[in-house]
Amino acid sequence: MDKILVLDFGSQYTQLIARRVREVGVYSEIYPYDITPEEVGRVKPTGIILSGSPASANTVDSPSFHSAITELGIPILGICYGMQLIASRLGGSVSSASKREYGRTEVEIDTTHPLFCGIDSSKIIVWMSHGDKVTSLPLGFHVIAKSQSSPIAAMANDEKKIYGLQFHPEVVHTNYGREIISNFVFRICDSKASWSTSSFIDESMQKAKDEVGDGRVLMALSGGVDSSVAAVLLYRAIGDRLVPVFVDNGLLRKGERESVVAVFQDMLRIPIRVIDASDRFLRRLEGVGDPERKRKIIGEEFIRVFEEEARKVGGITHLMQGTLYPDVIESRSVKGPSAVIKSHHNVGGLPKKMGLKLIEPFKFLFKDEVRRVGKELGLPHEIIARHPFPGPGLAVRVIGEVTRERLDILREADFIAVEEIREAGWYERVWQAFAVLLPVKTVGVMGDERTYENVVALRVVNSEDGMTADWTPLPYDILARISTRIINEVKGVNRVVYDVSSKPPATIEWE
Repeated sequence: MDKILVLDFGSQYTQLIARRVREVGVYSEIYPYDITPEEVGRVKPTGIILSGSPASANTVDSPSFHSAITELGIPILGICYGMQLIASRLGGSVSSASKREYGRTEVEIDTTHPLFCGIDSSKIIVWMSHGDKVTSLPLGFHVIAKSQSSPIAAMANDEKKIYGLQFHPEVVHTNYGREIISNFVFRICDSKASWSTSSFIDESMQKAKDEVGDGRVLMALSGGVDSSVAAVLLYRAIGDRLVPVFVDNGLLRKGERESVVAVFQDMLRIPIRVIDASDRFLRRLEGVGDPERKRKIIGEEFIRVFEEEARKVGGITHLMQGTLYPDVIESRSVKGPSAVIKSHHNVGGLPKKMGLKLIEPFKFLFKDEVRRVGKELGLPHEIIARHPFPGPGLAVRVIGEVTRERLDILREADFIAVEEIREAGWYERVWQAFAVLLPVKTVGVMGDERTYENVVALRVVNSEDGMTADWTPLPYDILARISTRIINEVKGVNRVVYDVSSKPPATIEWE
């Protein structure tokens, strides 16, 4: 099928570019910025998009691409830094802007150009994020958009089909961003729409059959959206050669274990193995407060449990996980120089030497894409609509050292928070809602007596894909009910606070 390559120069929006291309029906993949022309030739893309970057195109050691790629006859679109690179590499010039542009900006576009086809206004609002700008065009290019601070806000070489946008069409803040990307993909690259949920399912099932062969797969089942959808997908592909294993690591939410068993064995009729490993996980976490150590310990212990279980079952050759694109992106740069945010237990916690081959069918999918796969597979709505839950579980919501007592406090507080949000009809209106137990105590008064007890923080956010998120302004009456119930019903808590931080600069989880 047709494919658009996204070359990663380290932008926080690189993954959004790939996602937007998929949304219009064409498959996209992210590759490192220094991919060779020969590698591009083997991939045979219908188009190439150069991402933005925190770097400056005028810096000697800034990331760049092989100039021969511009001679392959493949349409190229440079976004922000990508546009500046095209200009500097092809004979134009880039300089530091006297006035930087960040945030929403009005640009005037040439609505007759194919890149802006179908946009009914010559002035649109876009999202700018740059300190440098193109000050002179390379030979053969002309201006197709301008802003007050950037006389060259977009450029085009129609003969060679090379284009540049100083703004970011991939973010929701840019009006007509989807149309601009669609115009590049279809009108300029002449791509055919062949990427869909159905095609992904068919391809993934065939790939799983080919990879597994006559072997058996141990499935790391958490009961969340990702692993649940992955389990159903693979079960349909290889049947009872899939062995789903649910590990109770002592870090689960209230009622989680019972809920998972009921869904899979009673509702989906997929047999699962349940292992109570809570003692061994909590022993290994004793005295550990650093979040990175927690994640790595939990990841390593999961693998040890799965390897032991594989030996008991026999014939196991592969381990399957429901890892998602954001998990991988934030843990390490998959195919480019993007910054590492934190280790995901599925990624950063895996030991270098592992006795099982890894299968991750959703490694390059976003959460909403996985939900569409689940819907196509016929999973119950209550599974598909579940909020994300971190692989390390409550260990990264108990800030500081993890103990049974602190976990029990958090379980009760979290259960109350989510229950109230559900009853108020807000559960499916937000991306994620949960409680966090802080490593501080505060003075309070309960029953005319002084108390010195724990603080619980509430975190409720809205997001499209988990890469960015805004805090949710829940109605005061809901917050009041949650706070009152937690303080009254959860022994050991005398204060509740609300997190009003967005991502970035904060992350969704506290650790």
